[in-house]
Amino acid sequence: MLGVAAACHEGGPLVPYGSEVRPVVKFEPRAMFGPIFNREATVVPKRPKTYLIRGLYVLTLFLLLCTGYLVLDGSRSLATSGDSARFGGWMFTLLAPLQLLVLASFAAVGAASSVAQEKDRRTLLLLLLTRLSGFEVVVGKLTATLLTPMTMLLGALPLFMTLPLLGGVSPQQVLGVFVVTGATIVLAGSIGTVVGMWRDKTFQAIAMTVLGLLLYMGIGEVLAELLVGAPQSITLIFSPPRALAAAASPLASLSDETALGVVCFVFSNVVLSTLVLALGVAKVRVWNPSRDVRLKAPEVESSEEHENQGTVTDWKARSPRHVWDNPILWREVRTWAYGRKIVVIRVAFVVFFLFIAGVLYSQVQTGVAMEPGGRIGRALPSATIPVAALGVISLVLVNALAVNSVTGERDGLALDLLLATDLSPQEFIFGKLVGVLYVAKEMILLPIALVIFLAACGVMTYENMVYVILGAVILYVFVTMLGLHSGLNYVAGRTAILASLGTVFFLCVGIAICMTIMVSFRGAFQLQLAPFLVMILGGGAALFASLGWRNPSSAIFFASFGLPLVTFYAITQFLLQTDHLYVFFALLVGYVFTTAAMMIPSLSDFDVSLERDRGAGGDDA
Repeated sequence: MLGVAAACHEGGPLVPYGSEVRPVVKFEPRAMFGPIFNREATVVPKRPKTYLIRGLYVLTLFLLLCTGYLVLDGSRSLATSGDSARFGGWMFTLLAPLQLLVLASFAAVGAASSVAQEKDRRTLLLLLLTRLSGFEVVVGKLTATLLTPMTMLLGALPLFMTLPLLGGVSPQQVLGVFVVTGATIVLAGSIGTVVGMWRDKTFQAIAMTVLGLLLYMGIGEVLAELLVGAPQSITLIFSPPRALAAAASPLASLSDETALGVVCFVFSNVVLSTLVLALGVAKVRVWNPSRDVRLKAPEVESSEEHENQGTVTDWKARSPRHVWDNPILWREVRTWAYGRKIVVIRVAFVVFFLFIAGVLYSQVQTGVAMEPGGRIGRALPSATIPVAALGVISLVLVNALAVNSVTGERDGLALDLLLATDLSPQEFIFGKLVGVLYVAKEMILLPIALVIFLAACGVMTYENMVYVILGAVILYVFVTMLGLHSGLNYVAGRTAILASLGTVFFLCVGIAICMTIMVSFRGAFQLQLAPFLVMILGGGAALFASLGWRNPSSAIFFASFGLPLVTFYAITQFLLQTDHLYVFFALLVGYVFTTAAMMIPSLSDFDVSLERDRGAGGDDA
């Protein structure tokens, strides 16, 4: 053993005898938000995907702007400055809500999944064992998660600032919209982070975050309707869509009341975010580790004491439970595989369903259910929008549950054990598929019941009701298989969740946004198809990268580029009010083929990535 030399008389560090004297490393003071944020801010610029995400986001907005110009130019040219101003103003009112929806959703889901990933890997407990304060853990994790959406927001600012050059939009409107969007992103990320710290399961964290934000916006809309005669500064406080519309309005730079309303909204969001984070800081070491983990050790200790004393314990042996032939399906159906708190998610979804049902019932009673609604009202009745919103939320939750059903097994180190058993791929895939649909039965049956109610009220025909229900079943099976496919192919759980939800968002919202441009400009569809091929082919390439990046195949290739076209055709036929059998047939062919393209490789063999997650150290693979 090497001897230890004496330290210098001034109290210098001890240096092993015979070793080379090296300079002492001095630790820098902690960053404002703690070492978690400091590390993320240091590592993020080194990741190539950081610049890829920012570039693709700005490029997508730019292509939407170019698509709108090409569509409008196909029907009428921008001959005068008035036409240019109207075009700039309309594209601004389209891109601003789209940006708010994308970035707020990304911040909320990203924050919740990031914290849940730390819990699944048992690394959050290690952070809580250090000297880090609750503020550094919670706020540091939030700020680290918000780096990506905030930089995406700042990256889109130069593009939005080009719209005032067309006229119809002022720089004050652009800045107001970005301030409102930034405040909403901070609130969404704060709720996602605190809910992730609170809940143990990934699906619980994501589902409660999404439903909580929806209920928050629903309450804000109800309060705004009840306070019709109140000042605008009060009606905008709890309603992000109304605050964004007020900031994007031309009166925002002229009316002091509108500007005051936007300022009040931003201030209320900051205060609410602070309160949410304060709750998380105070409770982070109370919630973690969970109560089940803390009670496990005392129970074992007490049982050992009773055993040593030779006394009879109160514990009684339970009779063995009968396991089905498919153990995967048995676990999904007969046990609390996703935690007992999933009941809270079901209750929250029921509350959201009752809110949507109340809106539809009011529309039916007042006779406005079939009246045109919104900018695309020439093709869509008012009752369509609430039903579509409920359906999209239901699809997102079912997809998140499907992804978590696989990533939970991987992060819990149970997937490798399942692969070592005699479990067949068919048992695993169909067990997970049927099990997810069973667990999410309330999220599937309630929207279908709402469609039946609308048919009974005469809002839609019974024939269309059958088409809608069958189409909904096809979409539910598709998003479930998509979640399983992403969970098996992506090593990092957060990457799998974001890739799967991004695919659902593109198919449900992205193509609908493109169709909104076409309907609003009221041009001929044959003139507008060519510009949209660029967006659809670009979306197909992104879809192929998402579905077949690890094991590409011809079926995945055709499904990736054919599915956007099929969805485009289905929405076109729906807006043209043609026979809805064509819409259902298009969905049947496109989505069943894509589901089979993802399912068949998994059924023939365990098509699962067994790579180790480089993100275990904090960097997602």
